[in-house]
Amino acid sequence: MTQVDTGVQAVLWDMDGTLVDTEPYWFRAEADLLAAQDIPWSHQQAAALVGNSLPTSAAVLRAAGIPFDVREIIDTLLESVIAQVRRQVPWRPGARELLTAVRDVGIPCAMVTMSERPLAAEIDGLLPDGTFEFLVTGDMVVHGKPHPEPYLRAVEGLRGRWGDIEHGRVVAIEDSLPGLASAKAAGLVTVGVPNVVDLPDDPGHTLWPTLEGRTVIHLHELLQGS
Repeated sequence: MTQVDTGVQAVLWDMDGTLVDTEPYWFRAEADLLAAQDIPWSHQQAAALVGNSLPTSAAVLRAAGIPFDVREIIDTLLESVIAQVRRQVPWRPGARELLTAVRDVGIPCAMVTMSERPLAAEIDGLLPDGTFEFLVTGDMVVHGKPHPEPYLRAVEGLRGRWGDIEHGRVVAIEDSLPGLASAKAAGLVTVGVPNVVDLPDDPGHTLWPTLEGRTVIHLHELLQGS
């Protein structure tokens, strides 16, 4: 690969809803778990959990009446979503193409997801070796999104491999409100790509309706406007 100086030093990728459209899989896993206990659950309730850490979401489900502890709820949901991913991987429009373009010019990428490693590894394993420098997953952090810890940890990991990485030259791509808040709190250039949840206009982030047709040039333009 040939390093091209676009000004962007790294790109950090959310997974669920950004790289792959697994949010419906999570909705199905939650609905099945609640239905087994005869607990009503709406699409609006499910959408309110998008982007949260798994312990936070599990605590909400437990409060709704699931008679399992948080760890059991997380494990049940993960097992369901992994099984669905193994049947079909719903890539988000333009995500793999932009990811490939970024890596082809030598810009490092990392995944920053609130899913735990077993699911993140399933998706990572479907991409070419070395696509992601490393994965930051929900089971690696004390504070999940919207706290900045996941993205701060990713920047530190990049610095350990690439030296001086500036927060303001790292782009984070997200689809949820907690994800946007986490990336912005970490001082990153933040892009929101709405999926199942509408994202508000805000001077602190840029909204793209889709990643389809986006290129490294568009990432460079984000820095010029930040």
